[in-house]
Amino acid sequence: MNFGKQLKEGVITNNPVLVQILGMCPTLAVSTSLFNGIGMGICATLVLMCSNLVISLLRNIIPNKVRIAAFIVVIAGFVTCVDLLLKAFVPALSDSLGVFIPLIVVNCIILGRAEAFAYKNPPLASVVDGLTQGIGFTCALTILSVAREFLGSGTFGGGLIDVSNGFHIVLGGADGIRILPEGIGASLITQPAGGFLSLGIFIAIVTFLLKKSEEKAAKKEATK
Repeated sequence: MNFGKQLKEGVITNNPVLVQILGMCPTLAVSTSLFNGIGMGICATLVLMCSNLVISLLRNIIPNKVRIAAFIVVIAGFVTCVDLLLKAFVPALSDSLGVFIPLIVVNCIILGRAEAFAYKNPPLASVVDGLTQGIGFTCALTILSVAREFLGSGTFGGGLIDVSNGFHIVLGGADGIRILPEGIGASLITQPAGGFLSLGIFIAIVTFLLKKSEEKAAKKEATK
């Protein structure tokens, strides 16, 4: 197990959103504010870590023919726990994310890591894989959320930062810090079409940078 390598893969070279192109539904739907982006990322990361751990522990017990059904049962249990915890302690986030919390059950990232990694590797490595992939998912959501919120609404930290009476970190109901004058932002960016456009641009940028990095590494290797 190499934590640094797994972290690099999860955040950059094998990012679940920007490279693997997984988890598109929540990515496009909730990435309209910093509060939503971070909240969804943390929830998915917790489910990833816990489900990877349990699936790894049971990998020698779960019959191969019913593994997908077993994965869904395990994931659904943890999603239910996260959903109930949000409703109890962070109701504003629960209301904001809505149906996309229960839909984590069928999130391709969660099922994909269960199938590709947790079912084939020991518990500790599986937990680390869930953590690093979750961090990558959270980073992608956060970057996309900040960009869409800024360009669409002209603000930063919507739902999370309250400046109406000083500077406060809150959980829901805050307008954020206004950076552009009201009415300047392109509201299309916060709509579904804007989500597709923004995500496509970020994927193109990451693909270009990774390709350049690979070419540079190949040239460096060739000169040795």
